Amino acid sequence: MPRLIELKNIVKDFGQQRVLDYINLYINQNEFLTLLGPSGCGKTTTLRIIGGFEQPTGGDLYFNGESILRTPPHKRQLNTVFQKYALFPNMNVAENIAFGLKIKKMSRSDIRDSVKKILELVNLEGYENRSITSLSGGQQQRVAIARALVCKPAVLLLDEPLGALDLKLRKEMQVELKNMQQEVGITFVYVTHDQEEALTMSDTIAVMNEGQILQIGRPEDIYNEPKSAFVANFIGESNILPGFMPEDRRVTFSDVTFECIDTGFAKDEAVDIVVRPEDVEIVSEADSQLTGIVTSVIFKGVHYEMHVEAHDYTWKIHSTVQSPAGAMVGLAIKPDLIHVMRKKISPANPETSQSMQEDTES
Repeated sequence: MPRLIELKNIVKDFGQQRVLDYINLYINQNEFLTLLGPSGCGKTTTLRIIGGFEQPTGGDLYFNGESILRTPPHKRQLNTVFQKYALFPNMNVAENIAFGLKIKKMSRSDIRDSVKKILELVNLEGYENRSITSLSGGQQQRVAIARALVCKPAVLLLDEPLGALDLKLRKEMQVELKNMQQEVGITFVYVTHDQEEALTMSDTIAVMNEGQILQIGRPEDIYNEPKSAFVANFIGESNILPGFMPEDRRVTFSDVTFECIDTGFAKDEAVDIVVRPEDVEIVSEADSQLTGIVTSVIFKGVHYEMHVEAHDYTWKIHSTVQSPAGAMVGLAIKPDLIHVMRKKISPANPETSQSMQEDTES
């Protein structure tokens, strides 16, 4: 896919505080890209720079290969949906959606047709004359998205638009948003701190922390191959242990040497080990690589969550088969389910995030 937006060496300082530290990122045409990270990581500031609501301290921003740093927000080919929808309470649904089209001086018939089509897209047919205050939170969110989409922007920026919704409605809207994006065929740039939201909707996820991009990739790659302990902890649940690499394809942790698939480390290099709870298999002691005692069991509906004390580490294990508390069990981990990470990466390098992103497309 062709690149539509490109951020090059973006730096942003607020006084003495650096909130973005050499961000390099490109966004492809028709891509659903999510900026994911904890509060204060810089994701909303990145979105606001793309939208033109903030100016970076350094670096440049390109749209279709041309710098748009000096282009005001209303002249950029994008629209924004915020967590607070900023709908006009004195206007009905149709009038809210048509607001931008009237500014563009479209004819009444074209406005009417455009509003009708977009209401069908967001499943609000027949709501044209409803007042905004009579709508539920989910319906108001659909109106805000419809108002942004009806002007046919090349890019839609969404800043935690589902944050005000309850859990059930948020999950429903995740699916609807992804379907909308695929149907209208435009680029979505989405900001969230919700890992499940990012994994559900995104084509690409950029994980951020402390003003830096730590990892860029497809949702399955971010989850299955985290590049750092922060990413592993932030995306899903993990067992994270210290270890070292005695040689390629062999890693030692918990006083046991395991086979793995990782290469390129120095001899005896200190590393962090990540193993997802669902990737630890409970086996007989005879077939085990580790043995431990089950200290607690919690039924989670689709699986049991067990904690097993083994070699001074408490393992979190998800399994459909229960082992009772107090039982001695064996643990086994397949080589391709052990993820070995270097102790420290340097995402602030201006080329790092770009190369990470290109790796996901190769």
